[in-house]
Amino acid sequence: MSDEKKIGVYICHCGGNISDYVDVERVRAAVENEPGVEIAKTTVFACSDASQQEMIEDIGEYGLNGMVVSSCSPKLHLMTFRGVSKRGGLNPYQYEQVNIREQDSWAHTDDREGATQKAIALVKAGIAKARLARPLEPIRIDTVPRALVIGGGISGLRSALALADFGLGVYLVEKTDTLGGLVANRKSIFMDRKNGAELVTELIEALRSRDNVQILMNAELVEKKGSVGNFDVGIKNESGETFTFNVGSIIIATGAEPYDPAEQEYGRGLPGVLTLTEFLDLVDAAEDEGGLQYNDRDVESIAYIYCVGSRADEDDPSGRTYCSRYCCSAALHSAVEAAHKAPDLRQYHLYRDIRTYGKYETIYEEASRTGSFIMRWLPEDPPEVSEGEDGKLLVRVTDQLTENQKVALDVDLVVLVTGLVPRKNETLQNVLKVPIGNGGFYNEIHPKLRPVETVHDGQFLAGSCQFPKPITESVAAGLAATAKTAALLLKGYVELEPLVASVKTDACVWCNDCSVACPYDAIGKVAFEAKEIAQVNRALCKGCGACVPACNQNAIELEGYRDDQVKAAIAQLAKVVIP
Repeated sequence: MSDEKKIGVYICHCGGNISDYVDVERVRAAVENEPGVEIAKTTVFACSDASQQEMIEDIGEYGLNGMVVSSCSPKLHLMTFRGVSKRGGLNPYQYEQVNIREQDSWAHTDDREGATQKAIALVKAGIAKARLARPLEPIRIDTVPRALVIGGGISGLRSALALADFGLGVYLVEKTDTLGGLVANRKSIFMDRKNGAELVTELIEALRSRDNVQILMNAELVEKKGSVGNFDVGIKNESGETFTFNVGSIIIATGAEPYDPAEQEYGRGLPGVLTLTEFLDLVDAAEDEGGLQYNDRDVESIAYIYCVGSRADEDDPSGRTYCSRYCCSAALHSAVEAAHKAPDLRQYHLYRDIRTYGKYETIYEEASRTGSFIMRWLPEDPPEVSEGEDGKLLVRVTDQLTENQKVALDVDLVVLVTGLVPRKNETLQNVLKVPIGNGGFYNEIHPKLRPVETVHDGQFLAGSCQFPKPITESVAAGLAATAKTAALLLKGYVELEPLVASVKTDACVWCNDCSVACPYDAIGKVAFEAKEIAQVNRALCKGCGACVPACNQNAIELEGYRDDQVKAAIAQLAKVVIP
């Protein structure tokens, strides 16, 4: 292609989401004669297959070396149109997306004229920026065929085994002296009543039979250097020795732990008030049809109180506003198991909302058939637990299913159906620097588009370290992280975004402000000629731009948002006066 700019501009109707509030034809007419614009079109759905094919054909027919699509948020379709550019023979980094939906039409539904003028301004700014875009190539980094899995619970074990079966080397690091996590302590797990301990044993035996797996017990990650595809990780063992391993990626499978209720919370501390975990231990220990016993007394009645430790008010300082997802099904499963061992058992389930979704609905139905009674309470009127007569417990609740009838239950046991809370590990957090969400769990980049990926390339999340999950979902997340890791490492190299920061060597005097501002530790100091300057590790840089305004010498630029591009866009916006 020639050096002359030939830009294709496409303005999307978005099926009315834009065109109902913006005169898209006026926008097209206003920009078609802008310098560098070779062709300007409108399209009902720019993201449709037909429109994509038309863009590809236009790139070839008009010799386009730049493209601007004015549509929705880049979060949705940036990669879509980069792909279109690439298929058409245009460098994908010479494509610019302008958001005239979220930032214009949806924001100004009451002002069609103003929204149209704003759209014109935004598109012209995008064209000005695209005129200065230059072709870029992805940053290519060689990878090593080994992975680190942190955490030996069910998700970590399954991830490690799948990685080994892909032919990758695996280091499995477990902080304690046992593998299997919470599952290893269970005899019966929902929904197929498999023996959890036996399942864990099978996985461990399979791992130990693999030559490419090394299991490190009583060990933890204390250091991490390098970048995606080539990390040097320091693992400290129980003797205090630190060993260094070279890995291409890291899977975080540290799991979660049951919430421990505070003293007096729903009667916690009274004899016979148990957590769900303690009750599961009691059920597992009982013989088939031999009845249940607690403190050498037969258990004839049980009350379950749901949502203990979960679904707190939005202003609760604990941050436990989330649903723990697994506990409804786990409690009902335990009730079914208890009914099998004590057929005459009376069981009362006091819940806020039963969430036995998907296939777990069958557990709810089976619990109902085996004699469980269901009662619903409201958050503003929770159940009250106190000591009753003859060693029993008294539970008072207002049942919403019987027109707010107040019910008093004399029971032998109260089971607090406790949710999951994140495991605290400051050392690990300081090393990995994965963002933490409101509930204290690790945050993925996007729950739908990139669900097991973190902001750090090469670091993935597996299992309930993300948020509470039942076993099936934990294993599924572990296998998703495995698939991402295998795709990353088996190829032998990885390609990263080239939209990263760069240093102007003539202007930099190394003041350290950029390094302090960088949240990814991507900037260091190097000697250059007769001075010291900043150097950007392109593999670590995420292109966030935090370093750019921090530099008083104007010595750092962000590719794709270079000073000349941003100034050109601002200058174009400044020409437009919106009434």
